[in-house]
Amino acid sequence: MTAATNKVEAFNGFSQWIGFGNGGVITDNGPVEQEKTAKFNALLTNTVIFHNALDIAEIVRQLQEEGYVIDPEDLAHVSPYLTEHVRRFGECSTHELGLVPEAYDPHLDVDFSPLRGDAPPAPDGYGQAA
Repeated sequence: MTAATNKVEAFNGFSQWIGFGNGGVITDNGPVEQEKTAKFNALLTNTVIFHNALDIAEIVRQLQEEGYVIDPEDLAHVSPYLTEHVRRFGECSTHELGLVPEAYDPHLDVDFSPLRGDAPPAPDGYGQAA
């Protein structure tokens, strides 16, 4: 229960950090404008999280190419709520708008099955409850 609450609180804190304008206060009383503001903040938050996840995956791939073995337990503790590299106040460029990004490759060569609990069964019935 605590872990789930911490994840939600981390997301909410990150979302508030992203939506810093007006101190996070929605100043319009119109429900349509309020909904647009909330949805835009959610879209922007999820976009930054996705970008962070892509960056993390690329770093994992680079480390694996250098010969490092990535432990899924360690990777499970990496958060996509990174803020150090986000420039909220500037350096917006429009010359990149026409560039087509490379295809997204979701595969990482890391075995997450022990974390999900779907590890292969133990031989000879060991580890099974009676």
